[in-house]
Amino acid sequence: MKKYLNLFDLSQKVNYKNEILSGLTVALALVPEAVAFAIIAGLPPLTGLYAAFIMGLITTILGGRPGMISGATGAIAVVIVSLVQEHNIEYVFATVVLAGIIQLAAGLLRLGKFIRLVPQPVVFGFVNGLAIVIFMSQLEQFKSPSGEWLSGNALYIMLGLVLLTMVIIFGLPKLTKAVPASLTAILATFGVVALLNIDTRTVGDIASIEGGFPPFHIASVPFNLETLKIIFPYAIIVAGVGLIESLLTLNIVDELTGTRGRGNKEALAQGAANILSGFFSGMGGCAMIGQSLINISNGARARLSGVVASIMLLIFVMFGSSLIEQVPMAALTGLMIMVAIGTFEWASLRTFGKMPKSDIFVLVMVTLVTVFLHNLALAVIIGVIISALVFAWDNAKRIRARKHLDADGVKHYEIYGPVFFGSVAAFAEKFDVENDPEEVIIDFAESRIVDMSAIEALNKITERYQKMGKKLHLKHLSSDCLVLLKNAEQLVDLNVLEDPTYKVVTDDI
Repeated sequence: MKKYLNLFDLSQKVNYKNEILSGLTVALALVPEAVAFAIIAGLPPLTGLYAAFIMGLITTILGGRPGMISGATGAIAVVIVSLVQEHNIEYVFATVVLAGIIQLAAGLLRLGKFIRLVPQPVVFGFVNGLAIVIFMSQLEQFKSPSGEWLSGNALYIMLGLVLLTMVIIFGLPKLTKAVPASLTAILATFGVVALLNIDTRTVGDIASIEGGFPPFHIASVPFNLETLKIIFPYAIIVAGVGLIESLLTLNIVDELTGTRGRGNKEALAQGAANILSGFFSGMGGCAMIGQSLINISNGARARLSGVVASIMLLIFVMFGSSLIEQVPMAALTGLMIMVAIGTFEWASLRTFGKMPKSDIFVLVMVTLVTVFLHNLALAVIIGVIISALVFAWDNAKRIRARKHLDADGVKHYEIYGPVFFGSVAAFAEKFDVENDPEEVIIDFAESRIVDMSAIEALNKITERYQKMGKKLHLKHLSSDCLVLLKNAEQLVDLNVLEDPTYKVVTDDI
């Protein structure tokens, strides 16, 4: 199928111009983001830049999704900020290494497949919330260093340059796709500022990005159990947040490109990248949906763009800091606002009157948690839990039993719907033990025994019939149900009525 192209075939045709120019654009956009996230975490700016270089390079080469960009992220910064405040930067490096080891273990255990359990409303809520967060984060550029909103000429200049950037990004693709619109917009805005000598905030006003090659550094922390107690809780959260954000970003890029990435391979790459980041003075990170969308929208589909972005970022730090520090923040702000607009799932707004109320509630809840708590992992977990509870409740209400007596006076209960912890109460209420005849058959042709709660419910039904001196048979149990009952045979004594002609057609669901 064309939808599932082999993304790892080196013989695939690569548009080198698009890849290189897109990589350059992403590198420019990475600089202020990495610096800002490092500052949020209370770390030196270079720790964010080093993390962006290492995370981007390693995940691009080893990852499961060509075209996806990784780097230092706000989600990781929010997690480690309290660790920096309570201890110091050395504990951050140790935490990032341990988080990488945990992610490697998750990849080796093939836990990436569990991202399939994330329902579509959760994905919509995650994407919409992230788009709002990206947009709101750009509003800081409309404030002065003292935190007051810009006014007068400063405000008009900022608005004009941002709008110029947005107009070019929106309009240029309608005229030509020979060059990436994002890069053209940044260069055009930079040129306008330089030619007219406009006084506006630049990258250098945030912090200096000058530095050297990331230095190898083993965290200076005591290697004992006390240190492990300090960093392990943070490492678990960093690993979980990183994997959730990376795998969801992978799914979003899959949808945009009509191809399929490899979640477990991406988990391994994220783990390896974080380990190296911790050893090379980086703050760690994960996939970045904003930069990934910039890359994809520029037409990049191969690994080359990510490699170019990472190497160019390092070149900026080592050799081009004086030039990059002159790039107007207005250009990067306009770019990120366009990313936010493109990220938001506008189609999800049209489904409000058509989707189930529970799905709408999940979508809104995930969006709100993402926006107000800035915790993407928590938002996704809450959404999955709510969706799972709604699913369990809906299925618990669907248990049905059709009853009839055959010519021999045997009563049949034909069960419809799964028997599991949520439906066992309703299941038990279906039986009239006292008034039933001497022999009863429960037919599971349209049902399933799902868990231990269901087995225990069957055991209780059996005991009730046995106390009344009546015989109970179970019929049409699927193979997986039989396995469950066999495993529980030391606890439960059930009379299974074999039916060699019955074929289970739903075992692969």
